[in-house]
Amino acid sequence: MLAPSLLSADFGNLEREFQWLNNSAAQWLHIDVMDGVFVPNISFGFPVLKHVARLSRKPLDVHLMIVEPQKFIPEVKALGAYIMNVHYEACTHLHRVIAQIHDAGMKAGVTLNPATPVSVLQDIVQDVDLVLLMSVNPGFGGQKFITHTYNKVRQLRQLIDSTGSHALIEVDGGVDLTNYQELRRLGADVLVAGNAVFGADDPAAVCEKMSV
Repeated sequence: MLAPSLLSADFGNLEREFQWLNNSAAQWLHIDVMDGVFVPNISFGFPVLKHVARLSRKPLDVHLMIVEPQKFIPEVKALGAYIMNVHYEACTHLHRVIAQIHDAGMKAGVTLNPATPVSVLQDIVQDVDLVLLMSVNPGFGGQKFITHTYNKVRQLRQLIDSTGSHALIEVDGGVDLTNYQELRRLGADVLVAGNAVFGADDPAAVCEKMSV
């Protein structure tokens, strides 16, 4: 699956962006919420996201790059989000947060920063619906793909298969036409692409290609 990252969209022409995006081959829409604390940048808040949710006909994959993400479960649910994604590094009581997301009626995802090993998920991977591997340091778009991510995808696929987990593997950061096939071959289920999609001359064609 492909989840274009809204962070790279033209916010001055959002309705135009959604005209092609809603009719594209992309399966999800990935939304990065940044607070300037957990990551060194600020993106958009819930008033903007309410407008986005009204425009989008794609399931929303909401990725909270913020401290204490559990405080915003009701707001994410109110958007009609399909999945709420929280960082392992931001949750002191991760199991509780995952349960709260499920209780709210959403799928629950957990994200790992580049320096966080896959092994920390050993006791939670069976409880989550998705694991997002950051292939850049979170906080900014347009960064270069960290090649060690290939190995982490391989390790995570082994962990999921060995534990009987049904979690999907998602990769976010520097994903483009040069590496998406290898990521899929290693076991990634969902690819997040920002500049590779929204910066293309024909973004719908890129979505078609990367969704296969």
